[in-house]
Parts: sequence; structure tokens; C-alpha cells
Amino acid sequence: MADIMDYLDWRGDLSFKQAAFNEVDNLILSQVAYVNFDGILPGIDCDDAMTLEEACQLFFKINDEKEVLKDKSFTRLAPILMKKMAQSERFKRLGLCKYKSQIDYETQKQFAAMHMILDDGTIYIAFRGTDDTIIGWKEDFNMSFMTPVPAQIEAVNYINQTTAHLKQEIRIGGHSKGGNLAIYAAVKCKEEIKARILKVYNNDGPGFNKQMIMSPDYQEMLTKIEKIVPQYSVVGMLLEHEEDYVVVKSKQIGLLQHDAMSWEVLGGQFVYSDELTRGSQILDDTLKAWINGLSEKERAQFVDSIFDILEATGART
Repeated sequence: MADIMDYLDWRGDLSFKQAAFNEVDNLILSQVAYVNFDGILPGIDCDDAMTLEEACQLFFKINDEKEVLKDKSFTRLAPILMKKMAQSERFKRLGLCKYKSQIDYETQKQFAAMHMILDDGTIYIAFRGTDDTIIGWKEDFNMSFMTPVPAQIEAVNYINQTTAHLKQEIRIGGHSKGGNLAIYAAVKCKEEIKARILKVYNNDGPGFNKQMIMSPDYQEMLTKIEKIVPQYSVVGMLLEHEEDYVVVKSKQIGLLQHDAMSWEVLGGQFVYSDELTRGSQILDDTLKAWINGLSEKERAQFVDSIFDILEATGART
């Protein structure tokens, strides 16, 4: 049962010119977006890129690896994955730039994104998924009654601001909420940018409301969207979906399959399953029935009630 760490052993010695970009590369890059590069990477106003190898060295000068591993979140291994990438020919010269990270408690926004320049001349734009902040999780819940949420608006602005002057072809992706932001940004960005989009990857991220998925802009982008979910997908099945999806096997069970580090890999692709587990299907049907049984106002009140209790403790994460 190999995973993306093993993939780096198998394919790490091959450049993107030698072995073309694939769906596993996409998942790996979506995980790098979880690394906290604050104070390390160039911001959106700078066109200079830093190699992943250089960024990794700076990260571990600031952060002790033992302390990193003490983190209990499902994204805790992202820096360890980056460290292994930095030792591979395939990824160590990856150019990282246009980094932006924001947490705004007033507007209930958690957002981060970056450009990754590949040696085949293309760019992968990665949106970070939900981190361990309470405000990040509340924004996810807000999607059940609000479109767009602040992070979706920010994602469109980010794409328009950082790619309008570029000529390269681009891929856009993310894991969890990051996958949702990737689709939203691709659907809503400027037309001249859309023409350069090769693929949009949603790695187990939630969907949208019916109005969004039936919109002409969404329908036009549909052929470029690739959705990947584990067998027991919960987050990836939330809300409405129009795009096809592939199901991959995971070494974890239940909700823990949302952890992309657990997805099984063979060669340059995932190990596929024919369908979601029965448990995932039942939970999806139950959640959809519950959400659809509430008005938007009732959903908003329910979400506010839950997070008012959490925030009353003074906790931020």
C-alpha cells in the first residue's frame, strides 16, 4: 500500500520533461500549500521565485522538525513531504512565488495560495484547504448557505491579479476547501486566463449550490475539472456536484481518509476503487437531506450557534 511518499522514491529522479505531470503530482503540490511559508516566500507583488529546496532549508531553520511532528492536525506531515521533495530531482528546483496567506476574523476568511513553476514551463496554482483555525472551519460551514464566501472572492481576485500578465499555461488545484476554491477561481476568473487553464483539480473538496453548478461559466469549465475522492469521502461529497469524479483507495478508515497522505498510489497514478463505500453514500444522503430541509436563514443560525459556543472559550484553533 504505497502513498505519495513512496511516489517520490519511484518518480523523484525524473523531471517533468522526462515524465509528464500527472494526478499524483497534483496531489503532492496541493499538500505543499499547507506549509506555513510566512516570512519565507516572495509575496504577490514580487515576480522572483524561490526554489522549493531553498524554501525548505529556510523553513527548517525557523521550525524544529520535532516540534513540527508534534502537531496533531491532518496536515502536519506537509513540511515532511516538502523535505523529501527538496531531495528529489523532480521537485527541488520547483519555483515558488506569489505567496499570500490571510486569516481575517472580522470577515470570517481563511485563505492562502501560491504559484509553483514547473520545469516544463507550466504553472500550478495551489489553494490551501482548511487549516486548524476555528474561523477556517466556520467558513467551510458558511458554504452551506452563502455563495460566495470571502475565501472564494479572494481566490478569484488572486488568480486575476497574479496571472493576467503571464503567458504560461496553468493548472489550478487544492485539497479540501482548496479544491473548492480552485474551481471557483477557474470559473469566475477573466476570460483570457480561462483560455490558458489546462486542468482544475479538486482533491476531496466540497461542491457548490445548484445555482453555481448550473451557471454557464461553470458548465463551460466542466470539461477541465478533475475531482478525486477517497472511498469514504465526506468533505468531497458535501453540497452539489456536476463534475465526474474518480474514487481512490486509502490506507485509512472512515473520515480519516480525507488525509491525502493516506491515498494509495501505484506508479504515476492512484489505486482506484469502483465506487464510494456504502457508509459514505448513506452519510452523504443523510447530510444532503438535513441541509435541504433547512432554509438558508436556519442554516446560518445553526452555524453561528455552534461557533459562538466555540469562540466563547477564547480558542482560535
